[in-house]
Formats: sequence, C-alpha cells, structure tokens
Amino acid sequence: MKTFRVDLHTHTVLSPCGDLEMSPVNIVEKAKERGIDVLGISDHNSTLHAPLIKKLAAKENIEIMMGAEVTTKEEVHCLCFFETEEKLVVFQKYLDKHLPHIANDSDKFGYQVVVNEEEEILNEVEWLLISGINQSIDQLEKKVHELDGLFIPAHVNKMQDSIISQLGFIPIDLNVDALEISQHTTKSEFLKKNKYLKNYNFIRSSDAHYIDNIGNTWTNFFMERRNFEEIKMALAGIEGRKIEIK
Repeated sequence: MKTFRVDLHTHTVLSPCGDLEMSPVNIVEKAKERGIDVLGISDHNSTLHAPLIKKLAAKENIEIMMGAEVTTKEEVHCLCFFETEEKLVVFQKYLDKHLPHIANDSDKFGYQVVVNEEEEILNEVEWLLISGINQSIDQLEKKVHELDGLFIPAHVNKMQDSIISQLGFIPIDLNVDALEISQHTTKSEFLKKNKYLKNYNFIRSSDAHYIDNIGNTWTNFFMERRNFEEIKMALAGIEGRKIEIK
C-alpha cells in the first residue's frame, strides 16, 4: 500500500466565509505546494466549483473529491462527496430544491461567486449558502448514500455546527462513513470524552477558508492509488486499506 496525504475539507471563494484568494487556481497551487494528494472541495451547500478544480488538479496529479459541506435543518454540518459529475449534478439539484430562498447580504456574510480558471466571475449565487437546508440529517444521509456518496459529519468536536453540539450525541443508527475532527483536538483526546465512539473511523481536515490553511493538517490514507473507490475502501478498512490521523 502507498501512503497518501488527504485533506477532505476545503472551501472556495464560493463559500461566503471563504477568502477571496480561494480561487480554483490558487487552491490547486497551494495543495501542490503542501504535498496534498487528495483534496476535498466542500463549499457550503454548493458543489459548483468542484468540477473545475478537479480538472485543474488532474494536471498536478492531485485527486479531487467533489462535494459540499451541507448544513441540515438541525444546523449540523456534514461533508458529502460523490464520484462522478453526473451524481454531483443530481445532488446539486437536491440542494437547490431544499435551500431556503434567503437573499445573501454580501456586505454582512461575504461574496458567493463562481469563477473560471482565469478568475473571471461567471455567476454570483443569490441565496445565502450558509443557511440550513430543510432536510434532516437522516434525510441527507439517505440521499447521499442513494447516490453512492460518502457521508461524514464535520468537525464533530466543535461546540457549534456539529452533530454533537446540536444533537448532544451521535445516533448509533446513523450510517456514517467516518467522523471528522478538527485540527484543534486529537482522536485520543476526543475519545476520552466520547468513549462510545471508539469503533468509528476518524479523519482530520484543515477546514480551510484561507489559502495558507490548505493542508495544514491531514489524514494519511493507505491505498493502492488515489481515487474515489480507494478512498471509500480505506474509510471502510477493506482489503488492507486504512486511514491514520497524523
């Protein structure tokens, strides 16, 4: 097995909280500089930048996991990733259907722009992307797995916008592919307070909103090659694949 450096939580300029330097080109350049092998693109409630970044990153031998960080109606943040652009389009339609029509105030929340590889603005998303969609975490999980995607509750150790902060616990019947912790804790520290989660797989990601945050923490994935199926197998611990938090 080969060891790959994986950071599955990155925002672009499309996220209202994403810095204006977080363009597709800059993100790929920084990921290459930091030695990231697999990068997850996870804007708030939108997948629109993922295909372009995947195209640009392929030139640098960086695999892109295409998806979004979705906010459920419980205000729980969840990472959702898909293998193909076709499934990504289906999921984007799901997000568009269930995102409330609350206009974004760019002065208050930040710009929500889609850009091309020349950093020209193609579109500005009208509705506020950091709103919660009108779907529960259970409904979201079922939709993601219906599309053969990966479902990972984000930064579960945080005191806001996490499944534990919002629900108080992680339901044992929730079908998760892994749990993400932030760079501000370790797996052992987290499990001291949450021993009932000891049998879960954990990843740690940067949750980068600024260019210098990309790849400042990562998870080691032991796989044959860098692609969606291998990532899925490593998270499940299949055929010698595995993950290990640095």
